[in-house]
Amino acid sequence: MKKTSSDFIAKGVVLSLILIVINLIGGFAHLQFESWFGWISTIVQFAAIIIFCIQFGKQQTDGVTFGKVFGYGFKVALVVSVVVAIYSIISVLFIFPEFTDLAIQHARAGVEAKGNLTEDQIDQQMAITKKFFQPVPLAVIAFIATLFFGTIAALLGGAFAKKSEVDVFQNNP
Repeated sequence: MKKTSSDFIAKGVVLSLILIVINLIGGFAHLQFESWFGWISTIVQFAAIIIFCIQFGKQQTDGVTFGKVFGYGFKVALVVSVVVAIYSIISVLFIFPEFTDLAIQHARAGVEAKGNLTEDQIDQQMAITKKFFQPVPLAVIAFIATLFFGTIAALLGGAFAKKSEVDVFQNNP
């Protein structure tokens, strides 16, 4: 019996909620600018999509191909990307409205620590940086980054899932 693959929406939403909780923990614990913390969501997303792809492959009884498994993983990644993009807008506008200012301060401190730019050049660079830390540009960046890493995870999940051959002559005597 063929299992349907429509559960990708549910898995995508559940994974999105896990990533949102991780982000909320980081925001309230003031860890969002720690370099190691930024990788936690990516690692969780990567592992979950690979596991979802492998599970999907095991559930299929009518032939498992790389394309089917990758497609399933990509759809999960797409759902996660949309939810994360929407959350990023809500987060910057309502949950962590100070995020933009903190990000600019953090970026300024990093540039000043290098010591290779004048104060005027730093101000110009921060003005440009501030444009990217607005809700819509952040949502676009979140969508693209989440989909990028999700696609790589789906590719790996498709490669790791056990494949089965489909007998194309099965219904043609």
